[in-house]
Amino acid sequence: MSTQRVNPPELSPPTGFSHAVVATGTRVVFLAGQTALDTDGKVVGDTLPEQFERALTNLLTALTAAGGTPSDLARVTVYTTDVAAYRTHAPELGRVWRRLAGRDYPAMAVVEVVRLWDDQALVELDGFAVLP
Repeated sequence: MSTQRVNPPELSPPTGFSHAVVATGTRVVFLAGQTALDTDGKVVGDTLPEQFERALTNLLTALTAAGGTPSDLARVTVYTTDVAAYRTHAPELGRVWRRLAGRDYPAMAVVEVVRLWDDQALVELDGFAVLP
């Protein structure tokens, strides 16, 4: 697979995401929304950063099981129950992302929602990847 991150100078410089990703490959992997569920189906972590780390770990676990790597991610959507809290914790969330997924950022969006499937969940991530 080849990916090209596109960040036009006419747009605001991206921080922690790419404005566009051109991906060429032969397989597309659609990743279901992942929250901070453990293997027993219980939400773990009391804070947004804790839950973000677990949700991202779960997303990357599914991607790895499908044969992909973090650099194969073309698009990720983050759903949060509190965008203001997400913005407050953005530097820490960015460090978590870089530690787990590296610096090949996919195209991303953050969307505030009223609630997620599990009442205790503060964040959910879904996306898709393009594999060779």
